[in-house]
Amino acid sequence: MTHKTLAILMSIALLNAQKTDRAHGRSMVIATGGIVATSQVLASQAGAMILAQGGSAVDAAIAANAVLGVVEPMMCGIGGDLFVMYRDAKTGEITGLNASGPAPRGMTIEALQAKGLKTMDRTGIHSATVPGCVRGWETMHKKYGKLPWSKLFAAAIRLAGDGFPMQEMVGRVWESELVRKDAEGVRVFYPNGKTPAIGEIYRNPDLAKAMRLIAEGGADAFYKGPVANAILAKSKRLGGLMTAEDLAAYETEWVKPISTTYRGWQVHELPPNGQGLAALSMLNILENFKPAAPYSSTEFHRKIEAMKLAYADLKFVADTRMVKVPTAGLISKPYAAERAKLIKADSANCAVAPGNPPTSSDTTYFTVVDKEGNIASWIQSVSGLWASGVTVDGMGFHLHNRGGGFSFDKTAANALVPGKRPFHTIIPAIMQKDDLHIGFGIMSGANQPLAHAQFASYIADHGMNLQAALEAPRFTKSRATGCDVIIESRIGLDSLRELSSLGHQVTIAQPYTARMGRGNAVMHNANTKVNTAASDPRADGAAIPEP
Repeated sequence: MTHKTLAILMSIALLNAQKTDRAHGRSMVIATGGIVATSQVLASQAGAMILAQGGSAVDAAIAANAVLGVVEPMMCGIGGDLFVMYRDAKTGEITGLNASGPAPRGMTIEALQAKGLKTMDRTGIHSATVPGCVRGWETMHKKYGKLPWSKLFAAAIRLAGDGFPMQEMVGRVWESELVRKDAEGVRVFYPNGKTPAIGEIYRNPDLAKAMRLIAEGGADAFYKGPVANAILAKSKRLGGLMTAEDLAAYETEWVKPISTTYRGWQVHELPPNGQGLAALSMLNILENFKPAAPYSSTEFHRKIEAMKLAYADLKFVADTRMVKVPTAGLISKPYAAERAKLIKADSANCAVAPGNPPTSSDTTYFTVVDKEGNIASWIQSVSGLWASGVTVDGMGFHLHNRGGGFSFDKTAANALVPGKRPFHTIIPAIMQKDDLHIGFGIMSGANQPLAHAQFASYIADHGMNLQAALEAPRFTKSRATGCDVIIESRIGLDSLRELSSLGHQVTIAQPYTARMGRGNAVMHNANTKVNTAASDPRADGAAIPEP
């Protein structure tokens, strides 16, 4: 064999290798039927089976959500809140549902101070507001459901009653000192006092009972029936302020999503009391710059600085039923252009201040697309990991701690007021361009808006597909102030060193860390009628098509 022939063969081999090489680990799931993408395979499977039975995207989402409450209870469950963004394939209309619950009517600053509190409790019974999840399920099912309500809970009831093998990622965070403070929590979540090992069968028959009551009695079983009675009994025993009237009177709210354009894409988020507008603000700021290479220090520097500017303005966000929030001003293009001027190319800003916007009159995210192209972008949470730490006796679930974010400062936007919904971190999203419609979300508290903006940028600026954009390295930061930032190592040492030289105090994270949030995404092509989905390798999940 001549050297010339060998060189040709080597070139052919290299070319073939390049065709199959890629920078992300998983393939997208592509199908003509519906697809369910969640952070747990068992939940995706449950939703896909509902689709196979003729269920809608919303039916599948409720079934998947119910299972998620069984298999990753530290993240979500019936004791928490829910937000949904829904795209109707026939009309193209995007609607939003706010199913977050308010503070109990007797929960005043003075009432809590009388109990000895100097600030809001982050955990415990006083951190619990009315859970909105189950009423949210009912609201969505009444408008968009196809299958009978009772059918949607079969998988959750079976898995809770018969048991399931402990999954890898949730198994790592199952142990909790907070849960162990409550004897009922120990009984329910730590059989024989021990944390279930990964692969060990775990059962929660009490939660199976609660799910069965909801399946048979509807949402009223939770808000007016036996589940409500159990919640109130636990609250009373711990000195809580929740009443039967608080639970029975709770109603969800249909809301109009807010949006902005970014490089030709329309990106939609839900309005306050959630933080979705920070993602839109961050994108608006970034649009003032020409994109650099995706993992370069220039690109990451701009995104980190844009994040700080956007997050500094979250001080204005609260329940719009009680506080005037300058939403339109915060996501306006001229305001973003002014904020963008504050970004210095050669240094990080460690003391970002809120702007003056013009005025005008731990969590589970998953997403479902059905074969018609309807998209349910769905996020549900109990707030912090293991939430309030208060397990409802005999029902197998714990109450969320979303109320822990209220403030005793009466001048603050998020000041505690009876009947007021607290500031929320959980946000679903939809972005669309021409025939492409993407439902997406990335979990983990304050991380969510910055993660949304990074995902949207990877799609719009760098032409990545769903899976590549979801897997691509990200940074995270929990607050606007300070120069601290956590970045996955995959952006490379050169970029990390250059960011450090700009003044960023970089903590290098593992290549795929859950601190960046766990995301899922689906896409419907209205022209080809093909659906695509992706699930984040930072979690236990998968995107599963209907069989």
